[in-house]
Amino acid sequence: MIIVAAAVLSICMGLRQSFGLFLQPMRADIGVSASAFGFALAVQNLVWGLAQPIVGMAGDRYGPRPVLIGCAATYALGLVLMSWGGPILGLNLEAGVLVGVGIAGCGFGVVLGAVSRSVPPERRVQAVGIVSAAGSMATLVIAPLGQSIIERAGWQAAALVFAALALAIGAISIFIGGRTALLEDAARRPFSTKASISRAMRHPGFLAMTLAFFACGFQLQFITVHLPTYLGICGISSDVSALALGVIGIANAIGSYVAGRLGARHSPKQLLALIYLLRTLAIIGFVAAPVTAFSTLAFAAVMGFLWLGVVPLVSGLVSKLFGLQYFNTLFGIAFLSHQLGGFAGAWLGGLSYDLTNSYMTAWASMVVVGLAAFLLQWSMDDRDRSPADPANDLVGRAA
Repeated sequence: MIIVAAAVLSICMGLRQSFGLFLQPMRADIGVSASAFGFALAVQNLVWGLAQPIVGMAGDRYGPRPVLIGCAATYALGLVLMSWGGPILGLNLEAGVLVGVGIAGCGFGVVLGAVSRSVPPERRVQAVGIVSAAGSMATLVIAPLGQSIIERAGWQAAALVFAALALAIGAISIFIGGRTALLEDAARRPFSTKASISRAMRHPGFLAMTLAFFACGFQLQFITVHLPTYLGICGISSDVSALALGVIGIANAIGSYVAGRLGARHSPKQLLALIYLLRTLAIIGFVAAPVTAFSTLAFAAVMGFLWLGVVPLVSGLVSKLFGLQYFNTLFGIAFLSHQLGGFAGAWLGGLSYDLTNSYMTAWASMVVVGLAAFLLQWSMDDRDRSPADPANDLVGRAA
């Protein structure tokens, strides 16, 4: 389960995190502006977020395999059509909508739900951390591979190669297992999907965590989409930009594993708050100092270490608070906030550059939302209000 889940997640996120490489060649070839490109990937993030609860419900009901295979095919179709489409159709519909649906099904929610259901409760955060860590490894290969193909054969050829890798996700997913719900969890939480969503939306801690998750998407998607262009403005070569994305991937693997181990021993909510704070401090330091190849790679390493360590911690909190019967659905709702942040980070980053010819406004915005997320997450109420405990249920209803 861990090997298959890690392979699926690794390819899915490696492709997604390499989309920023297409901005400069598409701008030179077909005149795509930074704001148009940023908007298309913002649509991708928004669709990803909106589709996440829906594919999560399907995964809860039918299991992970059919969802992964269908969404992998959608992912590949979007990339193929992106290579053929124009600046509007090719970006917004294909790279935005279709790829967004594909990532929703092949990304965190369904995969991590399958893993969480396959291990005992005391090992869930650690297991998810291992999958998230291994799931970051493909970026180290896919980002340089994409840059090399773009330079030698053009961005259209790179998009087709990416489509072939997306199809490989479907082939790998044939071997994934996972149940639709644990028997013990189904007996303990005999509630409908609607009732479980209602309980989550009445939990103040779940709401605080979900709002803080917005900052995560805002910061990371801006960096994924706009860092290569920002580095080009600062005189940093495209090879260093591609290497920086690869460094983020390998550092992310280490950080996700460490976060999973720490989350099994320490308070996940406090670890999440510290991640948001350290990310924000790293952004301040990077922007305040002169941008060089060394500072770029150092920033990539720090941000990579803090990149997706939030995922095992958030998933651990969701399963702790509400169990696993509707894990995919509730994680999907929290992840929707993350993707709304990604929409804002991708689009407003490009818009601020087009309006001011600078990314400074976007960098400042990331600092503000990062500090707000730290405060929200640190004060989160992480008490278990599961329906297995009638007293907790009454507390949840009163809240």
